[in-house]
This record gives sequence, C-alpha cells and structure tokens, in this order.
Amino acid sequence: MINIKNKKMAQVLSLFACFIIMGTLAVVRDRRLFGMQMRSQASNVVQCSTVADTLQRLPDGTLVIRTVQLGKNITGYGGPVPLKIYVKDKKVAKIVAEKNHETPEFFHEASRLLAAWNGKTIAEAQQMKVDAVSGATFSSKAIIGNVEQGLAFAAKSTCEKSIWEKMDLDIKTAFGLIVVLMAAILPLFIHQKNYRTLQLVLNVAVLGFWCGTFISYALMVGYLANGVNVWASLIPIMMLVTAFIYPLFGKKNYYCTNICPCGSLQELAGKINKRHHWRMSTEVAQALSRFREILWAVLLMLMLLDVTFKWMDYEVFSAFIIQSASWSVLVLGIVFLLLSFFVPRPYCRFLCPTGTLFKVAQNSKL
Repeated sequence: MINIKNKKMAQVLSLFACFIIMGTLAVVRDRRLFGMQMRSQASNVVQCSTVADTLQRLPDGTLVIRTVQLGKNITGYGGPVPLKIYVKDKKVAKIVAEKNHETPEFFHEASRLLAAWNGKTIAEAQQMKVDAVSGATFSSKAIIGNVEQGLAFAAKSTCEKSIWEKMDLDIKTAFGLIVVLMAAILPLFIHQKNYRTLQLVLNVAVLGFWCGTFISYALMVGYLANGVNVWASLIPIMMLVTAFIYPLFGKKNYYCTNICPCGSLQELAGKINKRHHWRMSTEVAQALSRFREILWAVLLMLMLLDVTFKWMDYEVFSAFIIQSASWSVLVLGIVFLLLSFFVPRPYCRFLCPTGTLFKVAQNSKL
C-alpha cells in the first residue's frame, strides 16, 4: 500500500514539474501566463491597460481600435491574434493583423477573412455571420472573435452570448466532440478489435483531417500563456484531460493510444501490412528511444534559453491540415506514414516531443 502511494505521489510531482516547465516556457516566449502580462523586469506584477491602448484617433478622423486587450482571452492555435480595426465615417475601412504566434501557413489562409467586414457600418458588421476558413479553424475563429470584440467596443455596447453561441457548435465541432468523447470513454469498457479499428478511423477522419484538432507543444504553450476559452476549446480540453489526468488513475498513455489522430493513423497503416514488418533488434530500438529523449531535452533547453520556439511549427500533427500545412511538414508526415507500414508507430516511439512530455508527466519510462 505504501509503495502504491509513493508511486502515485511521484506521478503527481512529475505532472506538477511538467506544468511548471510548460508555464515557464509560456512566460519565456510570450511574457504572459494565463493571459496576465508579466513584466520583463524583476517584478511579476500584471501590467494595466488603458483606453489609449485600445482606441486611437488618426488626424483624418479615422478611429483605430486595437484588440490586444479586448481580445486577450481569445486565442488561436498559438496564442492571441490581436487586430487593428480602422473605422472611418462609421464604416469599417480595413482590418490589419498585428504580430502573433500562429503558424504562418495557417494564418495566411485565415487572414483572407480580414477583408470580409470592409465597407460595412458598425451595425452591419456586427450582424454578419462569417465562417471560419477550412484548414485554419483556430486562427479564423480568433480573428472573428477579435473583430466581434472590437466592433462591440466601437459601438459602445456588448451583447452577452448564450451558452450555445459561446460553444460555437457547428456540425464539424459537434461531430468532433462526439468522437473525442467516444474515444475518452468507450475504450475503457469495450475491448473488441472491430470497435478499436472503427475508433481509430474516426480519430483520423474526424479529429485529424476534418477538425484538425490534436495536442501539440504550440497548443499547450499557447493555453498556458493566454488562458483557455473553454467553450471554444472543448475538444482539445478533453484531449488534455486524457493525456494528463487519466494517467493519475492508472490509464497511462491513454491519449497517445486511443485518441491521437497521428498515432491512430500509424496504427491503421500497420494493420494493413501485418505480414511485412521490419525486424528491429532491441539494441536499435533502445538507441532510437534514447535519441528521442536527447532530442526532447535539447528542444526543451533551446526554448528555456529563448533561443528558438520555431520548431513547434514543424510537429508532424499539422500535416492533417493539408490545405495550410507547410510542404516540409507534409513531407515529414508522408515519410512517417510510409514507415508505419513497416515499423509500428515510428513517430510516436522514436521522435514525438509531445509524447515524450506526456511520459515525463506520467513518471513513465521513456
């Protein structure tokens, strides 16, 4: 009994240590923690905003509304997506994006939305229903949310949304939520091979290719830096629960094994080619596993030293969003998919930094 309690305590401490590490990365990259701006000096006092930070008036009478503070809790995939909304003669003249941490390829697609409100009066713009760009859903919704906040500020009025509006439950989000709940619950009770194959297919098709939703370093650092819009992030929140909370109750590697679209696609590829798997010696497998540990440690050190966070744009998960993924990520995704026909889950076992973090948090053997 004492041994079990000691293991549980070690697991909790490991999870807490990973939380501290990821929180530190958020502060190093964005100078923010849960949306609170941290001073770069020795003090961690939250910086206060003023009306001047939000509203400016140009010499020609144009109003410039900055959503840095208005939309600080509205996040895309990598964090806030602040905008400048130019209003002239009570009409939207243009909308310009400010600096953000979105993946450039995804944000380029989403930025096509910026012209949607041009020429509309404030009232007309507030009534518009603008759909997210396929392939850049998180960035699109962040843009739309920032525009809504900016327009509400311009009109000097706010409108409290219903719970259903906050959830933004379009058909894609609804199906994604159903699939992630199935994956989070049903494998605990159903162990049939046919059901597992069905769940893997749903993970790949719905969570991966349709919703483009998965856990990555960019997602986690973004959430810790900027906070989480719970209603708009139900699917990734459920994924995070299975990745970090389930292991506390004996379900280690649950997310990687039962939910992750990338892991699911690799396993399906392996099922197709059961008879021709490459034989790998124990020594080679151990060497590749050691490489993954070293890679994770190096990447972590580079981030803590604020040398680079750019590598997060190249995690293979974003290859599911084919319309927006960079060619290098697509090539990497294809390479590991082909390897999966011959080597069981090669990316998961020998490279994945996100999966390595999960194992550290679970106090598991890497």
